[in-house]
Amino acid sequence: MSVTSNGNKVIRRVEIRQPELGGDSVLVVGGGGREHAIVQKLRESARVGKIYAAPGNAGMDVIETGISATDIDGIVRFVESEPDIKLTVVAPDDPLAMGLVDELTKRGLRAFGPTRAAAKLEWSKAYAKDVMRRYGVPTAAYGTFTDANAAKEYIKGGNFPVVVKADGLALGKGVIICESADEACAAIDEIMSDKKFGEAGNKIVVEEFLRGYEVSLLTFVDGEHYSLMRTSCDHKRALDGDKGLNTGGMGAYAPCPVFTEELLEKTVATIVEPTVRAMISEGAPFKGVLYFGLMVSGDDVRVLEYNARFGDPETQSVLPLLESDLYEIMNATIDGTLDKLDIKWSDKKSVNVVLASGGYPVSYKKGLPISGLESVDDGVNVYFAGVKKRDGDAMLVTNGGRVLCVQALADDFATAREAVYANIQKISFDGCFYRKDIGKNL
Repeated sequence: MSVTSNGNKVIRRVEIRQPELGGDSVLVVGGGGREHAIVQKLRESARVGKIYAAPGNAGMDVIETGISATDIDGIVRFVESEPDIKLTVVAPDDPLAMGLVDELTKRGLRAFGPTRAAAKLEWSKAYAKDVMRRYGVPTAAYGTFTDANAAKEYIKGGNFPVVVKADGLALGKGVIICESADEACAAIDEIMSDKKFGEAGNKIVVEEFLRGYEVSLLTFVDGEHYSLMRTSCDHKRALDGDKGLNTGGMGAYAPCPVFTEELLEKTVATIVEPTVRAMISEGAPFKGVLYFGLMVSGDDVRVLEYNARFGDPETQSVLPLLESDLYEIMNATIDGTLDKLDIKWSDKKSVNVVLASGGYPVSYKKGLPISGLESVDDGVNVYFAGVKKRDGDAMLVTNGGRVLCVQALADDFATAREAVYANIQKISFDGCFYRKDIGKNL
């Protein structure tokens, strides 16, 4: 189907059934590119009718509620007031850490995502490292500190570089790689004394710097059973050649071709299974999407971090490869019946590239008109993130640092990559920038 946006005809990749055709209504919490990818995949389910979002964005073609993703009480009240909503999908980290799934569940409302206790694997880096140590999950050597002087003492005589991390959630920016003791001490002061990341820096983790290549492994977990998604590789740095500042992610491809089946089997045995069992032992069985951020060097695989939800922008490359019904998978995850499903994945290759506002991730303008969307090829997805409608008309304008994401599937990476970059050339807004090397060497 087609819809009108910016006064132009924008081709949607998935036929959107009208609400009157029936099906369960779903609320998706969040408003970025990840959530748009989730929405689009849910629309493929014959069981899904209306899709609401809190807050959503103007490019997602959902029923926007105007409720913030962190307005826990507001979301709960809304779901209680809309009995047709049969599932709430909690996608971002903050509402998970704030216990949104707990609040919905205790009222008898179905919610996809981990409890606050299980999501602690993400909202406390110190807790995650301690879980890894207690249950023998391979990771970097580390120390945790609530006292800045003790942290500085710890790094004396150590090897460099080291990594200094704020314990809590910091929008993906609370990690500083330090090449020397002076840099590490400055990072400790910045996080703990200057409160650069607020309360998230009351405790820090100082760990060894691991070398190798990074792989993201997203996994559906129903408390006891798990089902692996396709692997992916994210690009965090703002500029080509992995230069510039760290961002929320500038693009991703899936699957990761150098991560072999043998390495995957090893990862399952030494990381995935022990982590799932660990959370049962911790009294907080994990239900939802468990993200394993891995560092790989030769046949050595270690955990860099856990996330308690779909990654962004990995999701925008991984979910298009899913051939099974996401709504069915989410319900099985809640019910503990993932082992009853035969989840199918495409063998195609997927590439996505993020279009960002000039100045991101530091400062950038908002409200800049976006043009060219009507020219995007059928079969190429545009996932919207930092966008809104301009006051007074239907023009889509920029409203964030990461504005949108262009994604394509093909039988090989070169063809998928060519489709993505060819269609990026059709889209424009003032100050737009993007990395030109996503998947370049595949």
